[in-house]
Amino acid sequence: MADFTNISEGASHILVVDDDDRIRALLKRYLTDNGFRTSVASNAGEARKLMGGVDFDLLVLDVMMPGESGFDLTKSVRAASNVPILLLTARGLPEDRIEGLERGADDYLSKPFEPRELLLRINALLRRTRPIALNRQELSFGACTFSVGRGELRRDGNLIKLTAGEAALLKALAQKPGEAISRQALAEQTSTAMERSVDVQVTRLRKKIEDDPRAPIYLQTVRGIGYVLVSD
Repeated sequence: MADFTNISEGASHILVVDDDDRIRALLKRYLTDNGFRTSVASNAGEARKLMGGVDFDLLVLDVMMPGESGFDLTKSVRAASNVPILLLTARGLPEDRIEGLERGADDYLSKPFEPRELLLRINALLRRTRPIALNRQELSFGACTFSVGRGELRRDGNLIKLTAGEAALLKALAQKPGEAISRQALAEQTSTAMERSVDVQVTRLRKKIEDDPRAPIYLQTVRGIGYVLVSD
């Protein structure tokens, strides 16, 4: 189901997946009123059908859905797509946030939430994934090359898939190569709610950058501070 009335042709297209009829209707109206093309689905199966025919710019997924949960759908989507994913849930425990990030989500918002905060988080995620015409600096480390402007990582010339969160974190580190950046600063720069979330993203990035993620050469931990990206 979609509503494109009075929406500009270049507007971002968002898919909201939630089994609560009231929340779906409210989010569809609110996001549409704020200039987004908005589609909704009540479960993972319905979402898959929509994604089979439409390239969405961002997904907003409820975690606690009957059948396939938002966590499960996130993991499945992430295996084939880099589309930004924002999770909504009534479970706001740190362990749940970490699990969502480990499955490949880019952000996490606990219910109940202010619609304005959701809008700000959506816009932040979309800004991270939009191509940047300026700043085409490229940084090389080992077999990898990272385009700071485009947010693209290549290893041995092959494009490596990055989530929006991973790209934002790598960009923050790449803008100050060789300089240790605190976990708190990285959390603020990437709109990540917790420093532990930064640790999760670092672990995921190391698997894509390092030959041996357990003995990192390029994305190193600086004890008592945070992390540093070591370039060639």
